[in-house]
Amino acid sequence: MYSFSQVLRRAATVNGRGVATRFLGRHTTWTETAARVPYLAGALHTLGLAGGDRVAILAVNSDEYFQWLFAIPWAGGVFVPVNTRLAPEEIVYCLNQSGSRVLIVDDTYSGLIAQIRGELGSIEHVIHSSDQAAAPGCVSLRELLARSAPVPDAGRGGDDLVSICFTGGTSGRSKGVMLTHDNLVVSTLQWAFEIGVGRDDVILVVAPMFHLAGAINAFAAAVLAASACIMSRFDPRLVLQTVAGERVTKAAVVPTMLNAILAHPDFGSFDLSSLRRITYGGSPISDTLLRGALKALPHVQLYQVYGQTEGGPIIAVLKPADHQTSGPTAGRLASAGQMIVGTEIRIVDADDQPVGHDVVGEICVRGLTVAPGYWNLPEETRQAQRGGWLHTGDAGCLDADGFLYIVDRVKDMIITGGENVYPQEVENVLCAHPAVFECAVFGIPDDRWGERIHAIVRLREGCSVGRDELIAHCREHLAPYKCIRSVDFRTEPFPLSGINKILKRELRAPYWQARQRQV
Repeated sequence: MYSFSQVLRRAATVNGRGVATRFLGRHTTWTETAARVPYLAGALHTLGLAGGDRVAILAVNSDEYFQWLFAIPWAGGVFVPVNTRLAPEEIVYCLNQSGSRVLIVDDTYSGLIAQIRGELGSIEHVIHSSDQAAAPGCVSLRELLARSAPVPDAGRGGDDLVSICFTGGTSGRSKGVMLTHDNLVVSTLQWAFEIGVGRDDVILVVAPMFHLAGAINAFAAAVLAASACIMSRFDPRLVLQTVAGERVTKAAVVPTMLNAILAHPDFGSFDLSSLRRITYGGSPISDTLLRGALKALPHVQLYQVYGQTEGGPIIAVLKPADHQTSGPTAGRLASAGQMIVGTEIRIVDADDQPVGHDVVGEICVRGLTVAPGYWNLPEETRQAQRGGWLHTGDAGCLDADGFLYIVDRVKDMIITGGENVYPQEVENVLCAHPAVFECAVFGIPDDRWGERIHAIVRLREGCSVGRDELIAHCREHLAPYKCIRSVDFRTEPFPLSGINKILKRELRAPYWQARQRQV
């Protein structure tokens, strides 16, 4: 049985003087981190936190965010990292749907509380995690700690729930993926084995920790007793400066970040010799960008990581040896690599029957790290895990050597800049505009974002509306990353299936014709 607390205690024991976190020039050792966590857990107990209670975090990356990820399980709670890019009404949904009793905010988001406090059904306390005076409707962490005492580890682990991460789907509201202590610790061990990182690594955490792309790197620092170099936001020049200044050895990025870093005019001005490994994933990567990265960073090993939160989150890895631009194995560069140790992949047809090599079907996985299901959504859980296999919603094939090629999505989810967007949610907003008769939203290729959210719109007879007005309409109701970025208008009816469902595959096809990879 694994547990987050066990991981923290080990790191403090085997590398107590080692630097656990690096943040804004502040270096905190593992001994200091392990000493701080019981005090933060004690603050939660002062507020009445009981075993299994959910504690949400709405904050930017920081060393304190990192400490909360261990303090909440230490106190017996379940952490719920909230996507900071969501619109207020979406944040309210995640907090209420998870049944969180406590919400932790930082200076960046403390001002939002007064706006949404009346809509929060389960939240009893809001902690303002700051050295400043508490914002209205919040309790000051500093004052809370002053009247609290450190508490012993609650002893939760193994199959006990440790986190609820809200992730994407294809329609409706976001779903909360339940993850256990064993899920996350085993997944991190798998990841560390496949990537080859160790205690001497300085791991850059620049992707937001509300997303497992960022969190898995932070967890890895703890599991390995290594060092997490945490950045509160992505800025390409600041990344270059941080890699050089903190001697970062391993970084994780989504393709949009990698593109911005390589394209920065000061790219050649920084000493990046410490950097040994880069993992990338989360959205489609263009062949041009990948080849550019191999050329610009010849001393760096590149790893493509494919996965999803429900999968633990890592499913397959394309290793440096298979990042070849010429020769007999060059075709593997278009793949997502091979299944990681401890995880099994199979491809099934529409009847959930396995198919042979090079036959496209739905990608399914099973293993120790697959999530037990969706929070309070038993039917969705049953459907996603039918037959004992997690159905990813991605379509692909396995070749004779076990390399996974992703060619399309069974579902319509869009991944833009590493974020999942559900088209139906965007379509619902667009259709609320009085001039829109019907619409179809899907992703089209974008060199910067991987996919761009595109809409094809049919207007009501006698109505007119422009692209800018529709985009502005979306921005009133959705997080910016969910908003359409381009629009085509048409007058002819949409192509329909036999049950009158819009055939988005036919609408998407012309935009992807020139691309080898369709996802």
